[in-house]
Amino acid sequence: MSEDIFEQFSGDYDCWFEEHRAEYRAELARIRRLFPRPDSRALEVGVGSGRFAAPLGVPLGLEPSRALGRMARRRGIEVIRGRAESIPIRDGSCSSVLMVTVICFLDDPVPAFEEIHRILVPGGTLVLGFIEREGEVARKYLHEKGKHRFLSRARFYSSGEVRELLGRTGFSVMAIDSRAGFSVIAARKDR
Repeated sequence: MSEDIFEQFSGDYDCWFEEHRAEYRAELARIRRLFPRPDSRALEVGVGSGRFAAPLGVPLGLEPSRALGRMARRRGIEVIRGRAESIPIRDGSCSSVLMVTVICFLDDPVPAFEEIHRILVPGGTLVLGFIEREGEVARKYLHEKGKHRFLSRARFYSSGEVRELLGRTGFSVMAIDSRAGFSVIAARKDR
């Protein structure tokens, strides 16, 4: 997936959170309930502009977009430039990983899940937030002018598909919060 759209329209991407404050705060609250208290080894993969990592206290972010990475840095996040499919972090060095609205922009989420599994400590937690295919959120945002620019390039998954992919890559699902087409899944590294 090309990051060009996020480079070119990074300001528009970040403004969405201000323009849709209620939706953003609702998503953030649901993620906060399932994400373990972050420590210095917590990471957000696809940190974007830092809108989730910063308020949750996640100190480190991985981001392919230079423009979004600069925004995250201004929000106090240490940003590593990179992609979810090839995370430049040592094996077993992260306590928890957050990934919000990222899997829909990956060509295949399996390599990303395998990389996250590799970098997590045994028993570490992955929390995913994603827009479900056929859900209310996908239908709404696909037609909204600002979000369409980004989501027209997205591939959405059902909650069941994501659970199956997590199982195939060595994770056990611990909790699911799925409402109005936005799902949050907490999974633990098994092996």
